Amino acid sequence: MENKQNWDRCLNLIKDDLTSQAFQTWFKSINCVGLTDNEITIEVPNRFHYEWLDSKYDKLIDRAVAKSFGKKLIIKYSVIINPEKDSPHVSHMTRVKELIPEAYHRPSQLNRRYVFKTFIEGKGNQFAKAAASSVADSPGQTPFNPLLIYSNPGLGKTHLLQAIGNHILQSNQETKVVYVTSEKFMLDFIFAIQNNKSTKFAQSYRKIDVLLIDDVQFFQTKEQTQEQFFHLFNDLFQQGKQIVLTTDRHPSELTQLKQRLVSRFQSGLIVDIQPPDLETRMAILMNKAKRENLDIPYDITEFIASSIKEDIRMMEGALVRLLALASLKKENINIELAKQIVEDIVGEHAVEQVSLEHICKIVSQELKIKENKLYDKTRQREVVNARHIAMFLARDLTKLSLMNIGGFFGNRDHSTVIHACKTIEEKISEDNSLSSFVLRIKNILIN
Repeated sequence: MENKQNWDRCLNLIKDDLTSQAFQTWFKSINCVGLTDNEITIEVPNRFHYEWLDSKYDKLIDRAVAKSFGKKLIIKYSVIINPEKDSPHVSHMTRVKELIPEAYHRPSQLNRRYVFKTFIEGKGNQFAKAAASSVADSPGQTPFNPLLIYSNPGLGKTHLLQAIGNHILQSNQETKVVYVTSEKFMLDFIFAIQNNKSTKFAQSYRKIDVLLIDDVQFFQTKEQTQEQFFHLFNDLFQQGKQIVLTTDRHPSELTQLKQRLVSRFQSGLIVDIQPPDLETRMAILMNKAKRENLDIPYDITEFIASSIKEDIRMMEGALVRLLALASLKKENINIELAKQIVEDIVGEHAVEQVSLEHICKIVSQELKIKENKLYDKTRQREVVNARHIAMFLARDLTKLSLMNIGGFFGNRDHSTVIHACKTIEEKISEDNSLSSFVLRIKNILIN
């Protein structure tokens, strides 16, 4: 009982020195799980949480612990690696101990964070995920061999690639899975040549069951590496081993790869990943925040997702930077801090806003209806259509939350805005005249 009171006192002291947002994010979910004469063990939900506390709040925690328990104690951390298991594997860490990234499966070089469960599915990646799941369930037994996934950087290729490997190992740990970037493959090959170990290098790769190669476009212009990989590819394929590749463009655009290698890539299934829509981007950010046990306001999540559209990795990085800035400044997370982060990443143009009033004025003028009709409850067809167009443009051209947009249009909720936007998106894809009309209004608003 006394130890619990001391721990509660410790948390209260920490709370007095922090903003409510920082305390809720970093200290609400930690617990004291062990105490000896000279040590205290604090349980944290994940490794990221531990590293943040130890690097940003170590002195604050030391002071609060010493004051609450009446003496200086060595701080140890207990990190739950897999909280979903009944008997979680727990890693104990101290500051003086060298840390090993236990999230990695060393023989395969896979990062265990990359699993299908944490891959957010949207219309831009559904086919790629379905193909990846099929390969993971039956490696080497489907027509998808090789499977090649391509997209612009930061859209989830590496996540899917490693999720395949992690799923296969979870099903059968005896399967020999190797994940490697094309650059690492080339450097290992060069090292083998320099040390007269080319034969050993080739034999080591020919013994594996599943080969996962990331960023194959790096092989361009690397003649000897291409030759080595061509023979490895043929040998694994003939043995019925699974090969999965990623690249930043369709293989037909890899003009500096040998044609016979491109032909091999095209012999299986090629799938692409398109940039996610707003709802998917928001789901990705909310999922990341949930995994890291972070409390992020809805409107901030929506702002970041609306501002960074083409790179998921960059978007997630913005979220982490926002947390860091709020913590360092000892401020609650707010829209101004979010704007500062986004401007640093993609420039000031990302947060330029067109006013809702201006959007409604132009839409009503162009469609020849009274502007006040956009805000009332009328269900006249032409008014509903105009309102939907205005909401669609508001979401596209402003950084306001769906809730704020809905509120502006007569206190409607965010689901109404989502419905309006999807309706216009569908109509635009089917009606060229509407598409031209919306584009013309958009040009008026931004020019």
